[in-house]
Amino acid sequence: MPNTEELQDLVVQVRRDILRMVHKVNSGHPGGSLGCTEFFVALYNEIMDLKEGFDMDGKDEDLFFLSNGHISPVFYSVLARRGYFPVEELDTFRLIDSRLQGHPTTHEGLPGIRVASGSLGQGMSVAIGAALAKKLNGDDHLVFSLHGDGELQEGQNWEAIMYAAGNKVDNLIATVDRNGQQIDGATEEVLPLGDVADKFRAFGWDVMHIENGNDLDQVIAGLKEAKSRTGKGKPVCIVMTTEMGNGVDFMMHTHAWHGKAPNDEQLANALSQNPETLGDY
Repeated sequence: MPNTEELQDLVVQVRRDILRMVHKVNSGHPGGSLGCTEFFVALYNEIMDLKEGFDMDGKDEDLFFLSNGHISPVFYSVLARRGYFPVEELDTFRLIDSRLQGHPTTHEGLPGIRVASGSLGQGMSVAIGAALAKKLNGDDHLVFSLHGDGELQEGQNWEAIMYAAGNKVDNLIATVDRNGQQIDGATEEVLPLGDVADKFRAFGWDVMHIENGNDLDQVIAGLKEAKSRTGKGKPVCIVMTTEMGNGVDFMMHTHAWHGKAPNDEQLANALSQNPETLGDY
């Protein structure tokens, strides 16, 4: 198990991967990816119980489903750095015939990807189905999922959220990335979400907060706390506050980098703020 310093080095390297991937093809979503880097690094290297190798069934191990599939750069980077596929394959991001499409897909058989995602609002339903399958199979492992806050404007979420509580899907931990931004602006300007925690709580979930989702120690502690709350009759929701574009000063505090790639000069600036730690691909 990596120590905290090693995990922090990995966070920096994943940021570099994200920036270089979207820059090469002048396409992709760096903002939310950078904001969730600590979450992914913690989840795949400290929190989840994972088997060696990969199969689609996912029996006898924890599962993760990315609902807001546009932040695929961070997902791909962490999977590659965890050994699911060669790090060098990150260089094929968004190219024709690549396994690393802009939104995760399954038809090319990319290890670590169990469901196509990117049509927002569907990941909660998928995660609930996987969690129920584990219960039916007598598998006591957990299902984790990640959702954007703007994504909660999709109505399918709320039917699923109601279903999960009503059916005591208590082996599910759903995290909401509460960065307050979406492609067209601030979430509270596009369509106000109100108090997300209170909404989940009103639907019957056990709700907790990670106040700073860009603090690796807080993320690890929060996810461990969430695990301790499973198996008690309620699904668990983490409302995690993050900064879109975290780690790159000119990408933070704005929605502008939700889906825009840096140019050559901006890439050099961004990489200078995140010195190489583990070796680029």
